[in-house]
Amino acid sequence: MPERRALAVLLLTLALGGGVWAQDRASAPPPVTPTAHEQAGRCVEGTEQTCMDLVRRSKDGQERRIMVIRTGSDDSTGIYTLCTPQEDEPEDAPNVGVFSESGAGGIRIIIDKNLIQAPLAVVTQQSAEGNQEGSDGKVEASSGTARFLDEVPEGQTDRLSRCGVAVERQPRPGTVQVTQGKTQLTGQTLNYDGADGIARIAGPITFQRDDQADPLSGESKNIEINVDTEATLLVGDVVLRSKGGRVSRAGRVEYDDQASTARLYATPEQPAESVRGNDVLRITSGVIVYNLEKNEVYANAGEGGNISGEFLDEAAPDRAP
Repeated sequence: MPERRALAVLLLTLALGGGVWAQDRASAPPPVTPTAHEQAGRCVEGTEQTCMDLVRRSKDGQERRIMVIRTGSDDSTGIYTLCTPQEDEPEDAPNVGVFSESGAGGIRIIIDKNLIQAPLAVVTQQSAEGNQEGSDGKVEASSGTARFLDEVPEGQTDRLSRCGVAVERQPRPGTVQVTQGKTQLTGQTLNYDGADGIARIAGPITFQRDDQADPLSGESKNIEINVDTEATLLVGDVVLRSKGGRVSRAGRVEYDDQASTARLYATPEQPAESVRGNDVLRITSGVIVYNLEKNEVYANAGEGGNISGEFLDEAAPDRAP
């Protein structure tokens, strides 16, 4: 009997883990212990989990790595393959790595302070120049699957088909999960391009910041992660709502969970504002700095900027602004 019970629990655990990505969820995937690659800050050999990294050398001379890691190792939950240049392609043609994982950890993509998880990722790595170690490239991630083909189809010209791999992308809202400190965000696709060093996560974006004092939630159209400047931007009709009643809006918001700040950028076409009860702060140029821990804001309108607001005592609503 104890053996049967243990087997039943194991089967239930596997069933729940294998199907976790099949749903559109607002919550992030279960936490996974950082892999040996993450602990080392680079892909390392001799580990169970496969890894591929891009090395970006920015104008400031810094070397920054983007790691793509498959958390599972069971053939029944996904695959990893590296598709190298074919015989009729140039020797310096890029390598293409395909990662898929339907298990709870999915595919982990590490960009700056952001941990991004998705069921599917395709990595294009340019050939290294000279004696340099590693090179930049592209990353595409979303919901979907990948599998090995029984036979390579005739007449195909794309690299993956010729390598005997089929990739089926199925973008859906909520299936690309982003973790930054206390903050959980969701989107539906990620595209990183070494041409400009920006990783773009397409929305709709929803997010939740767990804070015992004043939890924060909200949405935006997209996310942009600038690898060179290590800045994370919420872009397009950004709304931040605190449980304490503050509602803040802007077209672009630089978000830093570690520093507990959100910087709301204003333009004449799309002012930035923060409202709490009877207090209204609005600017048409410059930035509103939002202290997430204290739930406080202050404005820097910049040269030629305009600050307007109403600051009323809630106990005396008839008082003039």
